[in-house]
Amino acid sequence: MTEETPGFEEKPDVPSGATPEETAPKAAEPDSVPEPGPAAPGGDVQDVALQAQLDQVRTALGERTADLQRLQAEYQNYRRRVERDRVTVKEIAVANLLTELLPVLDDIGRARDHEELVGGFKSVAESLEAVTAKLGLQQFGTEGEPFDPTVHEALMHSYAPDVTETTCVAILQPGYRFGERTIRPARVAVAEPQPGAQPKSADEQAGDEESGGPDGG
Repeated sequence: MTEETPGFEEKPDVPSGATPEETAPKAAEPDSVPEPGPAAPGGDVQDVALQAQLDQVRTALGERTADLQRLQAEYQNYRRRVERDRVTVKEIAVANLLTELLPVLDDIGRARDHEELVGGFKSVAESLEAVTAKLGLQQFGTEGEPFDPTVHEALMHSYAPDVTETTCVAILQPGYRFGERTIRPARVAVAEPQPGAQPKSADEQAGDEESGGPDGG
């Protein structure tokens, strides 16, 4: 029998010429490399929460934007309404003032017709007429124009053979308008065609004019 020397262990046989790395014992290699598993669900939950918060912020922003646009529209409407009311009040005030001045303008017109508008009175009258015209007062009403009941007031009525429609043959008192508003209608004398008279043609009227009238010879 072979006796074993105490304190010594048997070593595996090492081939001659082997390096220390080759002779070092190798660690046991795992049978398989573990594959990465699915990601933890914490990231998806956080993304969903952030998206929900973003949607809420967008909704709130849209509501506030709509409120601001509505307020702007209301403010613009308010400004336009105030401006329109201001212009209307101004027009009414000016129209009332001009209405009070109409009798004075009538006196000036009568004085001019009678050639009494002379001297300092003429200068004052012309200045007053210039001021009223600058404010927008317009005089209307001329002889020979067709009668319009919306702007004329007939005070006298007659028949005439030389008219083909109701015509203003005399202006008894001129009318006045301010802008599109008639302050006072023109007071006129009107004439209508003779009952039963046949209207003359254009050639007949031209012949009367060349002959000096219907009785011209």
